Amino acid sequence: MKAGTISRAAELLGVTQPGVSRAIAELERSLGFMLFDRIRNRIVATPEGKLFYAQVQASFLGMDTLRATAARIRDHGAGQLRIGSLSALGSSLVPRAVRRFRDRRPDIAVTLMVLPSRDVRDGVASGAFDIGLAADEIDTSGVLHQPFVQPRALCAMPLGHPLAGKEVIGPADLDGVPFIAYVPEDRARQRLDRIFDEAGVKPRVVVETIYAATVCSLVAEGVGIGLVSPYAVAGADPSRMVLRPFEPEVQSRSLLILPLDRPKSQLVRDFIDCLMEVR
Repeated sequence: MKAGTISRAAELLGVTQPGVSRAIAELERSLGFMLFDRIRNRIVATPEGKLFYAQVQASFLGMDTLRATAARIRDHGAGQLRIGSLSALGSSLVPRAVRRFRDRRPDIAVTLMVLPSRDVRDGVASGAFDIGLAADEIDTSGVLHQPFVQPRALCAMPLGHPLAGKEVIGPADLDGVPFIAYVPEDRARQRLDRIFDEAGVKPRVVVETIYAATVCSLVAEGVGIGLVSPYAVAGADPSRMVLRPFEPEVQSRSLLILPLDRPKSQLVRDFIDCLMEVR
């Protein structure tokens, strides 16, 4: 599933291609369903295979959490705070909150994981994280949630770009322009697509990504233009890009999420206070 091909999987595992094929066949026999379809000399995951893979990932996440918990208890005792954050906030706002929290509670070990929003949500729901920050497109069933920040997105462009001379960027300015977009399921992407459709323009999407930090890096490399949260820009190199307001306004909304059936500890309350102070 990770490698995409049997040959690449064999290379990563250090075994032969027939060995990988036999292992897949044996697993399929023991499970009682097909993991992959063979289509024109390619293997494509079946719906059942994708569902099973998601559970395998969850199991490995649980094992990693157990190892990390054991290490924290060994090294720091029971005092710990586990935070999951989406990329846009994980490189700027959350580190500032962690610094403030550590100033007040230097005895507490902090774990900060920057992950896709759906993984942050799953980590909070499973108890792997005490608190999470995620984009508003996540499934909010099974977690407590509240709006956190919804900053106005900025148009980021490479230094020296022809549009850098404009004070404000509008949809018409981006028609046919190389554009770095978020993946289609991203709510901010959906809001922006509606704006482009209404204006009758179509940027040329050259890269799609889930991470705001990746958008900033690609813009800095001159790959194209992108819309980013001001929180994401705070963790990027400002000398390699130009930022301009984009109109009409596009908001990048995030949620603060907590486990559903667990009372907030004093540590969690203290960290939420720090988040609210720095946002």
